[in-house]
Amino acid sequence: MKTGRRTVAAAAFVGALGLSVLNAPAAQAADTGIIVSDLVINDYKPIVVGTTKEVHPTFTFNLTLPAGYSSTDISRYDVLPYLYHGDLQGKAVKNGQNVIRAGSVGFYERDTRHARCEGYFSIDPDPAGFNPTDSNSDATTWKTAISLVLFTSKGQLKVKAKETETRPNTVQLKRAAKTTTNATPEPVTKGKKVTVTGKVTRANWSTKKYDAYSGRTVSLQFRAKGAKAYKTLKKATSSSAGNLKTTVTAGVDGYYRWVYYGNSTTGAATSAADYVDVR
Repeated sequence: MKTGRRTVAAAAFVGALGLSVLNAPAAQAADTGIIVSDLVINDYKPIVVGTTKEVHPTFTFNLTLPAGYSSTDISRYDVLPYLYHGDLQGKAVKNGQNVIRAGSVGFYERDTRHARCEGYFSIDPDPAGFNPTDSNSDATTWKTAISLVLFTSKGQLKVKAKETETRPNTVQLKRAAKTTTNATPEPVTKGKKVTVTGKVTRANWSTKKYDAYSGRTVSLQFRAKGAKAYKTLKKATSSSAGNLKTTVTAGVDGYYRWVYYGNSTTGAATSAADYVDVR
């Protein structure tokens, strides 16, 4: 039963123990006896990061502690998921690169040895921030591991208590995209042509700007005035400058927008709608 008490362990734990905990071999040479189950990261959705705003993708998991440990005493254990890409034992990970650490994790005690846990990662485009996205190569598939640690009653690491578990969970980190829409003329005579232009750009994590995104297939959608849903009218491919342009025949009043559905490295984007009055 959930007690309602919440305790929080800060990510400073990682710095205090050093990267040796994060880089313990996945072969399970040490077994803490801690069981982590039902790990969910960002609701199974990609993590999309732009050029200025820090994002906080969440995670949840269930925790079971070994006999002799209480879920109410967080001074005796720490459990932190983290993301990495490349080789877990490689130089980049060991140097703290190619790693996204948890910002914090909270433990909600269910009973003496069980807790429901939730927390978040902090990912910041600012190079000076926590877990910065400073290279476009970071837009890739990130793997998951969990650092598991037990402490003695005196606050020392329990013998053979450092453990790293790799998990099958993967997360796609993506560069944010943007689209714009402009439909002309406004108003327009029924049966005449409406020219719809726009642009698609995506975040450049190296320059912290949005660059033109060429060669993208983008959908033009329309929603009639009073209707609830948009319908795709046609598709266009962005130019070398990221520009979009097409024409449609004016029928009824309504809203036009460009929608880009994203890819493995870039998030989806939907522009603000542009209303056209048909007379």
